[in-house]
Amino acid sequence: MRNGYQAEIDDLTFDSDGQNILQQRLTERRKELGFLLQMMELSPEMVAVVLHQGFRFKLPSAMDHLLSHESEDLPEWDTLSDVVDLTPWAQTLANEILKQPQGAWFMSVAAGLEYMFGKVQHTPHSHDEDEEEDGSEDADGFDSEEEKAARAREEAGADWMVEQGFDRKD
Repeated sequence: MRNGYQAEIDDLTFDSDGQNILQQRLTERRKELGFLLQMMELSPEMVAVVLHQGFRFKLPSAMDHLLSHESEDLPEWDTLSDVVDLTPWAQTLANEILKQPQGAWFMSVAAGLEYMFGKVQHTPHSHDEDEEEDGSEDADGFDSEEEKAARAREEAGADWMVEQGFDRKD
């Protein structure tokens, strides 16, 4: 589902002329929340984009822990209040989402997706001439600890999404 979320963000980012219109399109999507809520269980990654850039993660290790849970053990949204803040506009949307039967579950999923998106976007990645083509090894031929940790987080996130009942998007 992380890949689906990434694809949604990518689709919203540029128009046909290559202009970055992400904020404009996110604003439009947020106005469509009532309609989008119908897709919350079937395509949460499509709905979660309305909360893009609305989360502030205070304790990354707690989010890593969230991603390690099975679907039946997923922490309720209200238990994440000590580790996740919402911007005021995102809190307004969350209030509407939380009125839905699966709202608390969805908010935890959305937080997990945004956390994974941010981790992938901000993972350090160097490109030395001595590296292999994919850049996965450092000059000595060994993966850096940060790259290993980033791959482990990404894999854990993908595993978590499969456990939630979604197809692996690799």
